[in-house]
Amino acid sequence: MAIAVTTVDINCDMGESFGAWKMGDDMEMLKAVTSANVACGFHGGDFEVMAATMAAAKANGVSVGAHPGFPDLWGFGRRRLPFTPDEITKFLVYQIGAASGIASLVGHKITHVKAHGALGNMAAEELEIARAVAKATKAFDPSMILLVMPGTQLERAGEEAGLPMKREIYADRAYTDEGQLVSRKLPGSVIHDPERVRKRVLEMVLEGAVIAESGKRLPRAIDSICCHGDTPGAVQISRAVRRGLEEAGIAVKPFA
Repeated sequence: MAIAVTTVDINCDMGESFGAWKMGDDMEMLKAVTSANVACGFHGGDFEVMAATMAAAKANGVSVGAHPGFPDLWGFGRRRLPFTPDEITKFLVYQIGAASGIASLVGHKITHVKAHGALGNMAAEELEIARAVAKATKAFDPSMILLVMPGTQLERAGEEAGLPMKREIYADRAYTDEGQLVSRKLPGSVIHDPERVRKRVLEMVLEGAVIAESGKRLPRAIDSICCHGDTPGAVQISRAVRRGLEEAGIAVKPFA
């Protein structure tokens, strides 16, 4: 079986704590991942958390990106809200700008944009929402990398906009035969066993394919692997993923 890539990134959605409310173990995750998608205050995170997360990322040699989502702290950005594409573009630019400013404050720089939660899922499925995400990213900085799931409408919109893109797979999420994520409302949508995650990630990277729960293979470019920071056992999962890749001779480095 040929290795599809020799170098891959591991990214993590983090910086999602808010005030006294804590989400995930970001400091430990930063020891295992190479890119951090930092919440921008709308679905999680705040100015203190953003600054601390980005400063720690810099200290660990981890690149940082903006991780904007719906303005929905109550639902953690995982509810599909009826914003128009124009409204989405505007609140995304707002959040990317905040992330960029905080990164500058701590001596770091954002390199990419990744839509969070329900917004990311909708952008993967609906072209007009995908175009809103791409438009916001390009408006802020046309050289900014857009992190996308391969084979989705967001990838199409990124290509239309001429944005540089990196393609990611999810370590701890199950896939449908269409290459979309299985809804979190369904059993088995989130995979918690670190050993199972390690094996399936390595298999996907080696084959250059997304593997659905049915076993169907969908050939895809893979530049990065997402390990969710809020998944129970996230630190153990991310460590297992990195170990599996490195033992197979695949270098783990930031894509930016």
